[in-house]
Amino acid sequence: MTIESLRADIVEVGRRMYARGYTASNDGNISVRVGDDRLLMTPKSVCKGFMTPDMMCVTDLAGKKIQGDRDPSSEMLMHLEVYRQRPDVKAVVHAHPPTATGFAVAGIPLDRAVLAEVLTTLGSIPLAEYATPSTAELPDAVRKYIKAHDGMLLANHGALTVGGDLFSAYYKMETIEHFAKISLVARMLGGENLISREEVKRLQELRGTYGIKAPAPICLDPDIPAGAGQGSQVVIAGGDDDATCQTVQAPAGSGSRLVPDLIDARRRSTGDEAEIRLTYRELSALIEDAIRNLR
Repeated sequence: MTIESLRADIVEVGRRMYARGYTASNDGNISVRVGDDRLLMTPKSVCKGFMTPDMMCVTDLAGKKIQGDRDPSSEMLMHLEVYRQRPDVKAVVHAHPPTATGFAVAGIPLDRAVLAEVLTTLGSIPLAEYATPSTAELPDAVRKYIKAHDGMLLANHGALTVGGDLFSAYYKMETIEHFAKISLVARMLGGENLISREEVKRLQELRGTYGIKAPAPICLDPDIPAGAGQGSQVVIAGGDDDATCQTVQAPAGSGSRLVPDLIDARRRSTGDEAEIRLTYRELSALIEDAIRNLR
């Protein structure tokens, strides 16, 4: 693709993000790899819904501006870190989709085995620890997960997605927000039925059939036998080590493909986890919004 067409594509993706409410004011940023050593990036302090192709900046992979009347995004360091860690990535999208960002603010990763489509494409959406925006802390937080994931939540900040081209990176942002809305509604309606770990294995095997090239496999805890109780979970990555797989919470099914989230139910019954309390009007408004976005 020519640099002119990439400029136009960035404008279009920015317009879509703003129209969907993924960004407000001057939030968000987008970049695309141009050749082996150049990036095309959105400028700072510009609303993503009203950009023009000439606004874009060209930088090298060290962040030095090569071309453009404006300065590149203030969160350029995060983009540069992604490209350093993932030579296969050609585009990076950062936004603040409201429902997904709500999960990020609540400190809840989107890592439960709920939707087959999400498991086969993104795997899981981890939560990177909080970092001050526009500082070196942010690339440090992203670095832990980017080698194994194409999308993640940024604690108290937003979401980040990457792809082999600009639109694939953007569509993953749509998937994260879509997943977050469905997860929220399911939890408000009493909790999710989780896809069993046995079914997760089947879905992972289908990735090759679908032609999906995931950056890392979904990993299951080898210490938990397949016949373990329904409360058994997939291993959750932790500690200071970088993630090497896409970790998903999925209980052993004992032959069932869908399993009630018994751990979550136990927490609610014992009061270990705070309940979400909404008025009927608030709940109805959230459900109506989710339905509109599903159409």
